Amino acid sequence: MKANSVEKQGEKAAGKPVFAGRLRWVLILVAVAVGIGVLVFLRRAPNSSDDSNRKAGTFTVRRNDLTISVTESGDIAAINSEDIKSEVEGRTTIISIVDEGTYITPEDVNSGKVLVELDSSEIKQKLTQQEISFLSAEAGFAEAKESLDIQKKQNESDIRAGRLKVRFALIDLQKYLGKLVAEKLMSDATNAEGEYNEIAPLIDDPNLGGEALQELRKLDGEIYMKEQKLQLAKSKFDWTEKLYEKKYVSLSDKEADRLDKEQKEIASEQTKTAKDLFVKYEFPKQAEKLLSNYNESIRESERIEAGARSKLTQAQTKLGSKKATYLLQKERLEKLQKQLHACVIRAPAPGQVVYSSSISRWARRNSPIEIGAEIRERQRIISIPDSSEMKVEIKVNETWVDKIKVGQRARITIAAFPDKTFTGKVLKKAPLADQQNWLNPDLKVYATNVSIEGTYDFIKTGMSAKVEVIIDELKDVLSVPIQTVITQEGTKLCYVMTDNGPERREVEMGLFNDNFIEIKSGLVEGEKILLNPPRPRSSGQGITAKKGKERQS
Repeated sequence: MKANSVEKQGEKAAGKPVFAGRLRWVLILVAVAVGIGVLVFLRRAPNSSDDSNRKAGTFTVRRNDLTISVTESGDIAAINSEDIKSEVEGRTTIISIVDEGTYITPEDVNSGKVLVELDSSEIKQKLTQQEISFLSAEAGFAEAKESLDIQKKQNESDIRAGRLKVRFALIDLQKYLGKLVAEKLMSDATNAEGEYNEIAPLIDDPNLGGEALQELRKLDGEIYMKEQKLQLAKSKFDWTEKLYEKKYVSLSDKEADRLDKEQKEIASEQTKTAKDLFVKYEFPKQAEKLLSNYNESIRESERIEAGARSKLTQAQTKLGSKKATYLLQKERLEKLQKQLHACVIRAPAPGQVVYSSSISRWARRNSPIEIGAEIRERQRIISIPDSSEMKVEIKVNETWVDKIKVGQRARITIAAFPDKTFTGKVLKKAPLADQQNWLNPDLKVYATNVSIEGTYDFIKTGMSAKVEVIIDELKDVLSVPIQTVITQEGTKLCYVMTDNGPERREVEMGLFNDNFIEIKSGLVEGEKILLNPPRPRSSGQGITAKKGKERQS
């Protein structure tokens, strides 16, 4: 009895796996049948008039409103975000930083709340040395400015003295010859070789004036007076000689008058010789001397002005050099002062503190923002996003990018709040494409920003969202399911059901979305088309090919 019972239990145990396997397959078949039934029900439910069409695998062409849109997923970010970066050259170290997640209030901004403090010990040492260099450069610059002012004043004095000397020399020349003759002499006194022409003939110039004319008149007057005295002496001698013959005067009287006559003759000759000497030698010599003095004063004035320009240029060059050194040292000083000031970073705007290392997993692991961390120049330390204006950053495939325009409306769904729908619009579209994936470099996408209208405290930076950009909303257009249109040899085709069987029809496509496509020509409202067009096959198998224009005609 025990043996029999054991055998029966073994048979039952062996049969359990077989039964379980069969039960599994039965459940799978039941589930498939239920799914097919549900699908048939759903396909029939929207429009009972299409029941027979769906049974036959056809679709009735009709007019509908068609919404054309592009749907892409992306991450939420603030439109405006205050990024705090290190402005210290080279590398430095964080010695204090505010806790991540701290909310910065407007009062904190007004009071200058310190968010980050960087090590400034090395900058302070450089700043002390630079202050000394700056003071030295400042003193040199001030000295050069004073030297330039002194040189300018000295040049003015020297140039004024030189020009005054020219003026005095001209006055002396005009004083001696008269203005008209002096101008004539200055204009044509020298020949082509630079030598003076004959100046003596100018003594006969009717325009002669000045001291030369005065001297000439003086000599002429003396000659006239001497001649008159000579004539008197001659007349007296003649009378004395006659009186002597008649014994009225003595011999001594006669000789005295003779000597007086001879003296007057000598004096007259002397005055004539003096005039000849003046005309031939003294006049041209003095005129040439005064002319030479005038010309030399001009050359000296030119030399003074040239020397003044040279000295002024030297002083200006020195000033420029000192000024450049001063400005360089000043710039370095101001730069170090700014560097020292940049070591203390204060709250620039209200918002929540987010460490830059929190943006990526790699940064959190390899370059965390914390006390003691080394920071390089221009490295972002903290971001303070403005949650009052948010956006979604998406990437649009290159096939749709030409349809995306700034200002287009959009519907937004956030993964954390699937029951809420937000609205927005396209803010901007990148002009150049990015690679979507380095594994697929041929796939190009364009970074696009879409705003979220309204302000919501529960929307945070980094949340995932799905954006549907509304490209166009077509009203009352012919549309068919997108799978009913096939491409054969570059031609868009649909298969229309006729009394003679399916007819291949060429169509012109318009816009489309994920489900339906606009038909601009080739089909007529009410026609039935195949939902699952056949694959291309050779001619002679009972399918008639016609173009839409022939069908409509």
